[in-house]
Amino acid sequence: MEKVINYLTGFFGGLMAVMMSIVPVTILWYVLTGGDVWGMDVITNLTALVTSFGTGGFSGLVVLVLLATFFVKK
Repeated sequence: MEKVINYLTGFFGGLMAVMMSIVPVTILWYVLTGGDVWGMDVITNLTALVTSFGTGGFSGLVVLVLLATFFVKK
């Protein structure tokens, strides 16, 4: 059972690393070309996310801190 958990943890960790490396590339693509990436407007989505944290008050702050803990290496 421990091998399965380690395998899944490694798989999802690698998948998250790939996704997080795609985000800066899509932002750069949008800035350079002005075109959407895979039908998504990356800048608008990020702006909406930051705005939702700002208008969320204390609960937005708590969610932001929880999300930040996922991306900090221990």
